[in-house]
Amino acid sequence: MIFETIAETAHEQVVFCHSKDAGLKAIIAVHNSVLGPALGGLRMWPYKSEAEALNDVLRLSRGMTYKNAVAGLNLGGGKAVIIGDPSKDKSEALFRAFGRFVGSLNGRYITAEDVGIDVNDMEWVFRETEFVTGVHQVHGGSGDPSPFTAYGTLQGLMAALNHKFGNEEVGKYSYAVQGLGHVGMEFVKLLREQGAKVFVTDINKALVQEAVDEHGCTAVGLDEIYDTDADVYSPCALGGTINAATLPRLKCKIVCGAANNQLADNAIGVEVEKRGILYAPDYAVNAGGVMNVSLEIDGYNRERAMRMMRTIYYNVGRIFEIAKRDGIPTYLAADRMAEERIASIGRIKLPTMGNSTPRFLGRMRGQ
Repeated sequence: MIFETIAETAHEQVVFCHSKDAGLKAIIAVHNSVLGPALGGLRMWPYKSEAEALNDVLRLSRGMTYKNAVAGLNLGGGKAVIIGDPSKDKSEALFRAFGRFVGSLNGRYITAEDVGIDVNDMEWVFRETEFVTGVHQVHGGSGDPSPFTAYGTLQGLMAALNHKFGNEEVGKYSYAVQGLGHVGMEFVKLLREQGAKVFVTDINKALVQEAVDEHGCTAVGLDEIYDTDADVYSPCALGGTINAATLPRLKCKIVCGAANNQLADNAIGVEVEKRGILYAPDYAVNAGGVMNVSLEIDGYNRERAMRMMRTIYYNVGRIFEIAKRDGIPTYLAADRMAEERIASIGRIKLPTMGNSTPRFLGRMRGQ
């Protein structure tokens, strides 16, 4: 069954990583390396089963292929998951054991932060392999990618506002932000800096209170976020929150947020379109973090990273143009944009060229 599943999802490689001594149970999935080495984050989550973890890593790694392609990066798509509770199961041994597995792939997969992981965890992984991004700046890294993901999401939002309303005035509109993790809170700050009305919710009540007290947001219940009378619904937590049960409740005119896999399935994407809601495809919008860490491969430059974030505005705008041109929903237009780039680059790559191994120049030279 596993090989059949991998064949259906067109993955190149899936690695099961186990260390009894370190308590490590992890899966690394390389979906596609046509454009370059597979870059994608490491997620730590208390999955209910190994099958659930496998399904998640396969889904997320495929999403990274499309995200990196639309972002214009010379990188393929991959992802990794660790089965465990990030609030109590983390240890140096766990992450160093994971780092050894990453290192054994010799640059075919490059890891980074994702849900349940922070820059300090990446430091332990970095002890065992150079194929890590998002480490502390003292090691040539760029640190926490969350502010860049949030800033890139703002660029995607501005493109959506311009397409829907003919202007980019973020502060004129209201937002229902679901999820106040690293990225969600940074996104809230950016919205409030523009003077926008922001409704927030999160399973962590302390984060909700922080958003209310420090940033002037309005708190709503976990389930009530779908009924909020806001112009934009911004999912910034886990995926699948736009589904058959929630879509009829949405009053928004735009869906634009930082979460991955926001649509429960393709049928929901069609229904979003029918309801006149503009969907800004998630992996195009939230590419800021991966754009930022991608620059670590040949030497990080913050100014260049900030310039790259602006390309998200143009990428999302291009997706809307393709959707109009081809008469298809925006989620399909994003896929089409990614697939066209992968196909065109794949045709020009010679068999003898292969995929170059990232150099991580500064770090490899001890700078």
